[in-house]
Amino acid sequence: MANLSKEELLEKIFHDDYEHLKGKRLRLTRVRVPGKEVCLAHVLSPSHSSVYQNLSLHIGVHEGEDHAGEAIGLIRFTPWEAVVAAADIAVKSADVQIGFMDRFCGSLILTGGLAQVQTAVEEVVRSFREDLGFRVCEIRKS
Repeated sequence: MANLSKEELLEKIFHDDYEHLKGKRLRLTRVRVPGKEVCLAHVLSPSHSSVYQNLSLHIGVHEGEDHAGEAIGLIRFTPWEAVVAAADIAVKSADVQIGFMDRFCGSLILTGGLAQVQTAVEEVVRSFREDLGFRVCEIRKS
């Protein structure tokens, strides 16, 4: 689309109503229409305690517990609500804990042993690809 002025854009959007709306205060809202996609799948091998602290994964642990050194799985989804199903799949497929889940942004952070986190992330990605028909990214490891 060529560069349009504000007036040209409004005229294009509102067609017949443009003359009636001219000079009035208008409010435009941008809406994102997400596809069915797993756009990030990453497994971090045992991490330093500063990573846990910066991700706030140390909050809510019982006194004496230290989860530093556990692996972290990061997964991002659109639509965002898919994170709820992903969390369910993850905890049923491996011995992992949900470190963070945001159904408004589609982010899921899993923690646990390296093999368990890797299994959970792989199963979530496989399930979303094969069972739900999502486009999925490659699983990265570091």
